[in-house]
Amino acid sequence: MTVDRQVSVLDEERDRAERKLNTVRGVVLLLLAIAAAAYAPVLPRSLNLVNAAILAPMLAWTVGQAWFLYRRPVLPSWLPVLNPIVDVVAVTATMGAYGIIATPTLGLKSPMVLAYFAILAARPILSSARRAAIVAVFILIAYASLDFLFLVIYGVAIGDPVSASGTASVALLDEGAKLALLAAAGGIATYATWWHEGLARRYAAQAQEQAVLQMRLASSRLDSLRQQLRPHFLFNALNAITALVDADPPAAQRMISGLGELMRVSLDAGGAEEVPLRDELRILDHYTAIQRTRFEDRLTIVTDIEDSIGDSLVPTLILQPLVENSIHYGLAQCSARTRIQIRAWRDADFLALEVSDDGPGLKGQSADVIVERIGIGNARARLMYLYGDAHSFAVESPEQGGFRVSMRIPYHVEHMSRGDSMNAYTE
Repeated sequence: MTVDRQVSVLDEERDRAERKLNTVRGVVLLLLAIAAAAYAPVLPRSLNLVNAAILAPMLAWTVGQAWFLYRRPVLPSWLPVLNPIVDVVAVTATMGAYGIIATPTLGLKSPMVLAYFAILAARPILSSARRAAIVAVFILIAYASLDFLFLVIYGVAIGDPVSASGTASVALLDEGAKLALLAAAGGIATYATWWHEGLARRYAAQAQEQAVLQMRLASSRLDSLRQQLRPHFLFNALNAITALVDADPPAAQRMISGLGELMRVSLDAGGAEEVPLRDELRILDHYTAIQRTRFEDRLTIVTDIEDSIGDSLVPTLILQPLVENSIHYGLAQCSARTRIQIRAWRDADFLALEVSDDGPGLKGQSADVIVERIGIGNARARLMYLYGDAHSFAVESPEQGGFRVSMRIPYHVEHMSRGDSMNAYTE
């Protein structure tokens, strides 16, 4: 996961948290509205008007953003800043109105000051560090403005902390402590947000580095698997030529010529992980020509390839070792004739490939023995490295004989990254 992608994930999680927090805000406002309605008979009309003037717009704003904005896949970038500012304004306006209409000490001693801390507590999961700092400073200014309003303009009596607790006075030490605590809470919220973002970025960088290392390891392993095929195939071809040098020199010469051509087209593919199906079939044609020279009329090769799939990409040298497997286990070890069929067709978003023969098959052996064969085991491993769970690979050997290898890989005509090939397709 890249750092940019990690930032995107953080934004998505914050978007989701903002939606959930708005639900919490709605529930709290509804409870406050119920409480205000319950206390309405004993409260002065002016305080009831304050409650209505603040709670009604807040409820309308909360419901309105859920109705109009939450239908969008991504919330507007200004909403995570505006929401806490609206909350701070509502809290500050309520305490200010209570202090002006009732008594200034009611405004300053109201437990509603705790709402500031609740707003700050949500910053690490909702905001960036810069936005958290803006909200923290705004809260500090908001409460400082209340102190200025009531202590300076209204001239509230000032006493010591003990006497102020039971009289209509306030203590400067108490108010200073509140401001200090709000500043500390704002600093902690901002730092926690910054730390969270830094941790996410460090994790993203490490994850990206590990992903690169894993891809290099997979590429190295895949290259090793490809190289494993070349000496194995060359050894078998040279054995076949050696067998004909004395018995049929002209045939041996044709096989040597065919082997040279096969090696040329095989090397043309270079180190590519995938080649077009038509090129893979061209390599296979050269290989089967050598084998037909060796086995003559004992070997029949039949191809059934859908016309429109020549450009589809397949792993390099994926068919040749499977055909070689059928020749080695289905023909070379018996004197009967063997028919090998190669099929390829498109199946929705997948390319289906199949190599089958009518040889003796496994002869009652467990299917586990095929894992030891280079052709089968190599093909299985390469498909897993290239396509992960987006491919299927199956081996069948009916009791009456025969052997079939079937595979399905994502149909594509342009090279994909390993991660794309594993994630872009599902069964």
